[in-house]
Amino acid sequence: MNHGSLVFLGILATLSASWLGLVAYPARQLAALQPHVSTNDVGLVVRYPARPPGEAAQGRDLYVSLGCVSCHSQQVRPESGGSDLARGWGRRRTVARDYVYQVPVQLGETRLGPDLANYGERLGTNSFPLVRLYNPRLVVTNSTCVALPFFFRKHEIRGVGSSEAIPIKGSPLGANFELLPKAEALQLAAYLQSLSTSVDLPEAALPVVEEGGSK
Repeated sequence: MNHGSLVFLGILATLSASWLGLVAYPARQLAALQPHVSTNDVGLVVRYPARPPGEAAQGRDLYVSLGCVSCHSQQVRPESGGSDLARGWGRRRTVARDYVYQVPVQLGETRLGPDLANYGERLGTNSFPLVRLYNPRLVVTNSTCVALPFFFRKHEIRGVGSSEAIPIKGSPLGANFELLPKAEALQLAAYLQSLSTSVDLPEAALPVVEEGGSK
């Protein structure tokens, strides 16, 4: 007896069920996902995630075009899935809502470098990683990150120099020259500065910090 038709139908049913369960249903479930709106401690309405502002949005386009996703993830795993939280890469696990405005989603392919989901908060309020962009090895000796010297220009110092020059100790530029960031460097730095996920969400709350600093 020829069972070819039954085998074919069985394979088709298996593939169809897999597609429905792994693609169609999750897509439908998450399609209506919207930013979370809440009120902070001082009464201001907080909408998270927010669309990145102009310069940061341009920097995100550069981040995508440079293929940074090949070496950096933006996904903080839960405690059961790794040591991301213990490393300080984020204050809570990453959830689907974090990617509402990410097209394409920068989930990450490998982790040759640290996770960047909460990188802006780790940098500090007014700290742009311009030196890292120019040459990561000036900050981390054994860094494997790609340098971006073409985002900077060598400038002859006249007078007191420019306040926009990046501080490089032992610079090979020479005593009469400084390094100024181009627009692309400032845009990419602004995007990295904007990366922060330290917002309470219904599906992923921030850890409660007790008096004295312990969780």
